[in-house]
Amino acid sequence: FGAPPRFMQIRKEKKMQIRTAEERDIPAILCLLKQVNELHAKARPDIFRLNTKYDSDGVRALISDQSKPVFVCDDGGKVKGYAICMFKESYGDSLMQDIRTLYIDDICVDESARGKGVGKLLYNAAADFAKASGCYNVTLNVWACNPAAMEFYKKCGLVPQKTTMEKIL
Repeated sequence: FGAPPRFMQIRKEKKMQIRTAEERDIPAILCLLKQVNELHAKARPDIFRLNTKYDSDGVRALISDQSKPVFVCDDGGKVKGYAICMFKESYGDSLMQDIRTLYIDDICVDESARGKGVGKLLYNAAADFAKASGCYNVTLNVWACNPAAMEFYKKCGLVPQKTTMEKIL
């Protein structure tokens, strides 16, 4: 499929814009990572620890890796949300088709900006980028303990592809 394109188009709505994350965004991304972790740890303390998925070096590595695009919503110089994505490819599998997917590893919108269109802008930017990159689809995981996120993704047009089930023993 070749190398992914740079994020070419900046989505704008009012003063908010979606752009590729830069090193200067790391502190804001870390704060948002903490928010999303707290939400999950509160809902499922049996699974999640209070921590963040990435530290500053991890975010720096993501930002510099073209196979893992990171987008931010910049609202007048303040980061109001992010989308961390990665390409997943399946080739030569005897059962599965050869496809390229943009997997959205994480979308987080700052608590103060929820319900203001930030998540929709981020999702649409990621989907546009996926299409421009020759992806077949966009996928993501959403925890059942986060019904607001599940509803948001349904409104974006996503449908279940597969379901992970559990029984706590």
